[in-house]
Amino acid sequence: MQVAAYGAKSATSDLGPLTIERRQTGAHDVAIEIDYCGVCHSDLHMARNDWGVAMYPVVPGHEIIGRVTDVGAHVKGFKPGDLVGVGCMVDSCQSCPSCEEGLEQYCENGMVGTYNGDDKVLGGHTYGGYSGRVVVNEKFVLRVSDRLDTKAVAPLLCAGITTWSPLRQWNVKKGDKVGVVGLGGLGHMGVKFAVALGAHVVMITTSAAKGEDAKRLGAHEVLISKDQDAMAAHAGSFDFLLNTIPVKHDLNPYIGLLKRDATMVIVGAIEPLEGFHGAGLIMGRKRIAGSLIGGIKETQEMLDFCAEHNITSDVEMIDMATINTAYERMQKSDVKYRFVIDMKSLQAAAA
Repeated sequence: MQVAAYGAKSATSDLGPLTIERRQTGAHDVAIEIDYCGVCHSDLHMARNDWGVAMYPVVPGHEIIGRVTDVGAHVKGFKPGDLVGVGCMVDSCQSCPSCEEGLEQYCENGMVGTYNGDDKVLGGHTYGGYSGRVVVNEKFVLRVSDRLDTKAVAPLLCAGITTWSPLRQWNVKKGDKVGVVGLGGLGHMGVKFAVALGAHVVMITTSAAKGEDAKRLGAHEVLISKDQDAMAAHAGSFDFLLNTIPVKHDLNPYIGLLKRDATMVIVGAIEPLEGFHGAGLIMGRKRIAGSLIGGIKETQEMLDFCAEHNITSDVEMIDMATINTAYERMQKSDVKYRFVIDMKSLQAAAA
Protein backbone atom coordinates (compact mmCIF):
# COMPACT_ATOMS: atom_id res chain seq x y z
CA MET A 1 0.00 0.00 0.00
CA GLN A 2 1.36 3.42 -1.00
CA VAL A 3 1.45 5.96 1.83
CA ALA A 4 2.45 9.64 1.95
CA ALA A 5 5.50 10.36 4.09
CA TYR A 6 8.25 12.89 4.79
CA GLY A 7 11.91 11.97 4.88
CA ALA A 8 15.51 12.49 3.81
CA LYS A 9 16.90 11.05 0.58
CA SER A 10 20.52 11.60 1.61
CA ALA A 11 22.64 12.80 4.54
CA THR A 12 22.85 16.28 3.05
CA SER A 13 19.28 16.79 1.84
CA ASP A 14 16.46 18.47 3.70
CA LEU A 15 13.48 16.35 4.61
CA GLY A 16 10.78 16.43 1.94
CA PRO A 17 7.74 14.57 0.57
CA LEU A 18 8.06 10.87 -0.23
CA THR A 19 5.80 7.96 -1.01
CA ILE A 20 6.53 4.73 0.89
CA GLU A 21 5.18 1.20 0.91
CA ARG A 22 3.27 -0.16 3.91
CA ARG A 23 2.28 -3.82 4.18
CA GLN A 24 -1.30 -5.03 4.19
CA THR A 25 -2.72 -5.86 7.60
CA GLY A 26 -1.53 -9.35 8.52
CA ALA A 27 -3.22 -11.78 10.90
CA HIS A 28 -1.38 -10.39 13.95
CA ASP A 29 -1.11 -6.78 12.76
CA VAL A 30 -2.68 -3.50 13.81
CA ALA A 31 -3.09 -0.75 11.20
CA ILE A 32 -2.88 2.76 12.61
CA GLU A 33 -3.70 6.18 11.17
CA ILE A 34 -1.10 8.50 12.69
CA ASP A 35 -2.39 11.64 14.42
CA TYR A 36 0.79 12.88 16.09
CA CYS A 37 4.48 12.09 15.90
CA GLY A 38 7.10 13.40 18.30
CA VAL A 39 10.47 14.65 17.08
CA CYS A 40 13.48 13.03 18.77
CA HIS A 41 17.12 14.10 18.47
CA SER A 42 17.73 10.59 17.13
CA ASP A 43 15.59 11.55 14.11
CA LEU A 44 18.05 14.28 13.25
CA HIS A 45 21.10 12.06 13.84
CA MET A 46 19.72 9.33 11.60
CA ALA A 47 18.56 11.67 8.83
CA ARG A 48 22.07 13.15 8.69
CA ASN A 49 23.82 9.79 9.14
CA ASP A 50 25.71 11.03 12.19
CA TRP A 51 26.06 7.43 13.39
CA GLY A 52 27.07 6.04 9.99
CA VAL A 53 24.26 3.47 9.79
CA ALA A 54 21.47 5.33 7.96
CA MET A 55 19.60 3.57 5.15
CA TYR A 56 18.00 5.97 2.70
CA PRO A 57 15.45 7.22 2.28
CA VAL A 58 15.16 7.80 6.02
CA VAL A 59 11.60 8.40 7.24
CA PRO A 60 12.11 9.24 10.94
CA GLY A 61 9.65 9.15 13.81
CA HIS A 62 9.35 6.72 16.73
CA GLU A 63 6.97 8.61 19.01
CA ILE A 64 3.69 7.71 17.32
CA ILE A 65 0.12 8.28 18.50
CA GLY A 66 -2.88 7.38 16.38
CA ARG A 67 -6.15 5.49 15.97
CA VAL A 68 -6.56 1.88 14.96
CA THR A 69 -8.19 1.56 11.53
CA ASP A 70 -7.93 -2.20 11.02
CA VAL A 71 -6.80 -5.33 12.87
CA GLY A 72 -5.76 -8.77 11.72
CA ALA A 73 -7.91 -11.86 12.13
CA HIS A 74 -6.00 -13.11 15.20
CA VAL A 75 -5.71 -9.77 17.02
CA LYS A 76 -7.64 -9.74 20.30
CA GLY A 77 -6.30 -6.78 22.26
CA PHE A 78 -7.18 -3.95 19.89
CA LYS A 79 -10.11 -2.86 17.73
CA PRO A 80 -10.78 -0.07 15.21
CA GLY A 81 -11.07 3.31 16.90
CA ASP A 82 -8.71 2.52 19.79
CA LEU A 83 -6.17 5.19 20.71
CA VAL A 84 -2.72 3.59 20.57
CA GLY A 85 0.97 4.32 20.50
CA VAL A 86 4.07 2.90 18.82
CA GLY A 87 7.51 3.62 20.21
CA CYS A 88 11.05 2.85 19.15
CA MET A 89 10.55 -0.83 18.26
CA VAL A 90 8.23 -2.71 15.91
CA ASP A 91 9.64 -6.24 16.17
CA SER A 92 12.15 -8.54 17.86
CA CYS A 93 12.99 -12.24 17.78
CA GLN A 94 10.62 -12.98 20.71
CA SER A 95 12.68 -16.06 21.63
CA CYS A 96 16.01 -14.95 23.16
CA PRO A 97 16.42 -14.57 26.95
CA SER A 98 15.99 -10.78 26.77
CA CYS A 99 12.75 -11.01 24.78
CA GLU A 100 11.42 -13.74 27.08
CA GLU A 101 12.03 -11.41 30.03
CA GLY A 102 10.11 -8.56 28.34
CA LEU A 103 13.29 -6.67 27.48
CA GLU A 104 12.85 -6.54 23.72
CA GLN A 105 15.04 -3.45 23.50
CA TYR A 106 18.00 -5.70 24.30
CA CYS A 107 16.98 -8.48 21.86
CA GLU A 108 20.06 -10.63 21.39
CA ASN A 109 19.21 -11.15 17.73
CA GLY A 110 18.58 -7.44 17.16
CA MET A 111 15.33 -5.60 17.80
CA VAL A 112 13.75 -3.96 14.75
CA GLY A 113 13.65 -0.18 15.02
CA THR A 114 10.50 1.66 14.03
CA TYR A 115 12.64 3.26 11.34
CA ASN A 116 15.98 2.29 9.81
CA GLY A 117 15.49 -1.31 10.95
CA ASP A 118 15.43 -4.45 8.84
CA ASP A 119 11.86 -4.93 7.62
CA LYS A 120 11.16 -8.64 8.12
CA VAL A 121 7.93 -8.58 6.09
CA LEU A 122 8.50 -6.36 3.04
CA GLY A 123 12.30 -6.52 2.99
CA GLY A 124 14.45 -3.40 2.86
CA HIS A 125 14.23 -1.16 5.90
CA THR A 126 11.49 0.20 8.12
CA TYR A 127 9.95 3.66 7.86
CA GLY A 128 8.84 5.71 10.84
CA GLY A 129 6.03 7.95 11.94
CA TYR A 130 6.57 10.94 9.66
CA SER A 131 3.90 9.27 7.53
CA GLY A 132 0.15 8.87 7.21
CA ARG A 133 -0.18 5.38 8.60
CA VAL A 134 1.77 2.43 9.92
CA VAL A 135 1.14 -1.31 10.30
CA VAL A 136 2.66 -2.95 13.37
CA ASN A 137 2.56 -6.38 15.01
CA GLU A 138 0.12 -6.24 17.92
CA LYS A 139 2.87 -7.16 20.42
CA PHE A 140 4.49 -3.77 19.78
CA VAL A 141 1.35 -1.63 19.98
CA LEU A 142 0.56 0.21 23.23
CA ARG A 143 -2.71 1.32 24.75
CA VAL A 144 -3.07 5.07 25.38
CA SER A 145 -5.54 6.67 27.77
CA ASP A 146 -8.03 9.17 26.34
CA ARG A 147 -7.75 11.06 29.64
CA LEU A 148 -4.39 12.51 28.67
CA ASP A 149 -3.61 15.36 26.25
CA THR A 150 -3.05 13.12 23.23
CA LYS A 151 -0.52 15.26 21.40
CA ALA A 152 1.62 15.54 24.55
CA VAL A 153 1.64 11.76 25.00
CA ALA A 154 3.72 11.18 21.85
CA PRO A 155 7.16 11.93 23.40
CA LEU A 156 6.44 9.51 26.23
CA LEU A 157 7.12 6.72 23.72
CA CYS A 158 10.83 7.65 23.66
CA ALA A 159 11.79 10.46 26.03
CA GLY A 160 9.35 9.15 28.60
CA ILE A 161 10.35 5.50 28.64
CA THR A 162 14.05 6.36 28.35
CA THR A 163 13.87 8.10 31.73
CA TRP A 164 11.18 5.93 33.34
CA SER A 165 13.03 2.65 32.82
CA PRO A 166 16.17 3.47 34.85
CA LEU A 167 14.14 5.09 37.61
CA ARG A 168 12.21 1.83 37.97
CA GLN A 169 15.17 -0.50 37.39
CA TRP A 170 17.13 1.18 40.19
CA ASN A 171 14.03 1.33 42.40
CA VAL A 172 13.78 5.06 42.93
CA LYS A 173 11.28 5.56 45.73
CA LYS A 174 9.81 7.99 48.20
CA GLY A 175 12.47 9.76 50.21
CA ASP A 176 15.37 9.11 47.83
CA LYS A 177 17.51 12.07 46.83
CA VAL A 178 17.60 12.00 43.03
CA GLY A 179 19.60 14.26 40.76
CA VAL A 180 18.56 14.81 37.16
CA VAL A 181 21.56 16.04 35.20
CA GLY A 182 20.59 18.23 32.24
CA LEU A 183 17.21 19.73 31.39
CA GLY A 184 15.96 18.93 27.90
CA GLY A 185 13.57 16.46 26.30
CA LEU A 186 14.84 13.66 28.54
CA GLY A 187 15.61 15.69 31.65
CA HIS A 188 12.21 17.32 31.91
CA MET A 189 10.56 13.88 31.89
CA GLY A 190 13.06 12.61 34.47
CA VAL A 191 12.06 15.43 36.82
CA LYS A 192 8.34 14.74 36.40
CA PHE A 193 8.67 11.01 36.96
CA ALA A 194 11.04 11.22 39.92
CA VAL A 195 8.75 13.74 41.65
CA ALA A 196 5.71 11.54 41.02
CA LEU A 197 7.59 8.57 42.52
CA GLY A 198 8.05 10.56 45.72
CA ALA A 199 11.75 11.36 45.46
CA HIS A 200 13.42 14.58 46.56
CA VAL A 201 14.48 15.85 43.13
CA VAL A 202 17.44 18.11 42.42
CA MET A 203 17.95 19.54 38.96
CA ILE A 204 21.68 19.66 38.19
CA THR A 205 22.40 22.14 35.43
CA THR A 206 24.87 24.76 34.25
CA SER A 207 22.03 27.25 33.68
CA ALA A 208 20.23 29.15 36.42
CA ALA A 209 17.39 29.88 33.98
CA LYS A 210 16.90 26.16 33.33
CA GLY A 211 16.93 25.64 37.06
CA GLU A 212 13.96 27.93 37.48
CA ASP A 213 12.09 26.03 34.79
CA ALA A 214 12.93 22.77 36.54
CA LYS A 215 11.21 24.10 39.66
CA ARG A 216 8.12 24.79 37.55
CA LEU A 217 8.24 21.14 36.51
CA GLY A 218 8.38 20.06 40.15
CA ALA A 219 12.06 19.92 41.13
CA HIS A 220 12.64 20.67 44.81
CA GLU A 221 16.14 22.11 44.46
CA VAL A 222 18.55 23.33 41.80
CA LEU A 223 22.27 22.65 41.83
CA ILE A 224 24.42 24.72 39.48
CA SER A 225 27.21 22.35 38.45
CA LYS A 226 29.65 25.20 37.74
CA ASP A 227 29.38 26.35 41.36
CA GLN A 228 32.17 24.39 43.08
CA ASP A 229 31.06 25.34 46.57
CA ALA A 230 27.51 24.18 45.90
CA MET A 231 28.79 20.92 44.37
CA ALA A 232 30.98 20.33 47.42
CA ALA A 233 28.00 20.93 49.72
CA HIS A 234 26.07 18.17 47.93
CA ALA A 235 29.01 15.72 47.73
CA GLY A 236 28.23 12.15 48.72
CA SER A 237 24.51 12.82 49.20
CA PHE A 238 22.65 11.44 46.18
CA ASP A 239 20.97 8.04 46.09
CA PHE A 240 20.66 8.12 42.30
CA LEU A 241 21.69 10.31 39.36
CA LEU A 242 19.95 10.29 35.99
CA ASN A 243 22.44 11.72 33.51
CA THR A 244 20.65 13.03 30.42
CA ILE A 245 23.49 15.15 28.96
CA PRO A 246 23.49 14.29 25.22
CA VAL A 247 27.14 15.04 24.42
CA LYS A 248 30.65 14.14 25.58
CA HIS A 249 31.33 15.50 29.07
CA ASP A 250 33.34 15.03 32.27
CA LEU A 251 31.77 12.49 34.62
CA ASN A 252 34.08 13.13 37.59
CA PRO A 253 32.11 15.99 39.20
CA TYR A 254 28.92 13.91 39.16
CA ILE A 255 30.59 10.78 40.53
CA GLY A 256 31.54 12.87 43.56
CA LEU A 257 27.87 13.58 44.26
CA LEU A 258 26.95 9.92 44.75
CA LYS A 259 26.56 8.21 48.11
CA ARG A 260 28.34 4.95 48.81
CA ASP A 261 26.78 2.17 46.68
CA ALA A 262 24.80 4.69 44.64
CA THR A 263 24.47 4.69 40.85
CA MET A 264 24.61 7.21 38.02
CA VAL A 265 22.79 6.03 34.90
CA ILE A 266 23.69 7.51 31.52
CA VAL A 267 20.82 7.79 29.03
CA GLY A 268 21.79 10.75 26.85
CA ALA A 269 25.34 10.46 25.51
CA ILE A 270 25.54 7.77 22.82
CA GLU A 271 29.17 8.55 22.06
CA PRO A 272 32.62 8.31 23.68
CA LEU A 273 32.86 10.09 27.01
CA GLU A 274 35.69 11.81 28.84
CA GLY A 275 37.87 9.56 30.97
CA PHE A 276 37.13 9.45 34.68
CA HIS A 277 39.24 8.72 37.76
CA GLY A 278 38.71 5.19 39.02
CA ALA A 279 39.22 6.22 42.62
CA GLY A 280 35.93 8.11 42.52
CA LEU A 281 34.14 4.80 42.06
CA ILE A 282 36.39 2.53 44.08
CA MET A 283 36.39 4.60 47.26
CA GLY A 284 32.61 4.52 47.55
CA ARG A 285 31.70 1.30 45.71
CA LYS A 286 29.81 3.55 43.31
CA ARG A 287 28.48 2.57 39.89
CA ILE A 288 28.11 4.06 36.42
CA ALA A 289 25.51 2.32 34.27
CA GLY A 290 23.59 2.82 31.04
CA SER A 291 19.99 2.27 30.00
CA LEU A 292 18.13 2.07 26.68
CA ILE A 293 14.39 2.83 26.42
CA GLY A 294 12.29 -0.02 27.91
CA GLY A 295 10.48 -3.18 26.94
CA ILE A 296 6.86 -3.22 25.82
CA LYS A 297 5.50 -4.32 29.21
CA GLU A 298 7.47 -1.59 30.99
CA THR A 299 6.40 1.02 28.45
CA GLN A 300 2.76 0.12 28.99
CA GLU A 301 3.28 0.41 32.75
CA MET A 302 4.77 3.87 32.19
CA LEU A 303 1.80 4.97 30.08
CA ASP A 304 -0.62 3.68 32.73
CA PHE A 305 1.34 5.53 35.44
CA CYS A 306 1.12 8.71 33.36
CA ALA A 307 -2.64 8.31 33.02
CA GLU A 308 -2.97 7.83 36.78
CA HIS A 309 -0.80 10.85 37.63
CA ASN A 310 -1.70 13.08 34.64
CA ILE A 311 1.87 13.21 33.34
CA THR A 312 2.65 14.25 29.78
CA SER A 313 5.52 15.97 28.00
CA ASP A 314 5.83 19.72 27.52
CA VAL A 315 5.47 20.10 23.78
CA GLU A 316 5.50 22.62 20.96
CA MET A 317 3.26 21.71 18.04
CA ILE A 318 4.55 22.07 14.48
CA ASP A 319 3.36 21.34 10.96
CA MET A 320 5.14 18.79 8.79
CA ALA A 321 6.29 21.53 6.40
CA THR A 322 8.36 23.16 9.16
CA ILE A 323 10.32 20.06 10.20
CA ASN A 324 13.63 21.28 8.75
CA THR A 325 13.37 24.51 10.74
CA ALA A 326 12.49 22.45 13.81
CA TYR A 327 15.67 20.41 13.32
CA GLU A 328 17.72 23.60 13.20
CA ARG A 329 16.08 24.84 16.39
CA MET A 330 16.55 21.46 18.09
CA GLN A 331 20.29 21.66 17.48
CA LYS A 332 20.26 24.97 19.35
CA SER A 333 18.15 23.53 22.19
CA ASP A 334 15.47 26.02 21.19
CA VAL A 335 12.44 23.98 22.27
CA LYS A 336 10.64 23.36 25.55
CA TYR A 337 10.90 20.47 25.54
CA ARG A 338 9.80 18.37 22.59
CA PHE A 339 8.45 19.12 19.13
CA VAL A 340 5.37 17.17 18.06
CA ILE A 341 4.12 17.08 14.47
CA ASP A 342 0.41 17.41 13.81
CA MET A 343 0.16 14.75 11.12
CA LYS A 344 -2.99 16.27 9.68
CA SER A 345 -0.54 18.72 8.09
CA LEU A 346 1.21 15.97 6.11
CA GLN A 347 -1.02 16.06 3.06
CA ALA A 348 -0.57 19.82 2.61
CA ALA A 349 3.21 19.51 3.07
CA ALA A 350 3.39 16.64 0.59
CA ALA A 351 1.29 18.38 -2.05
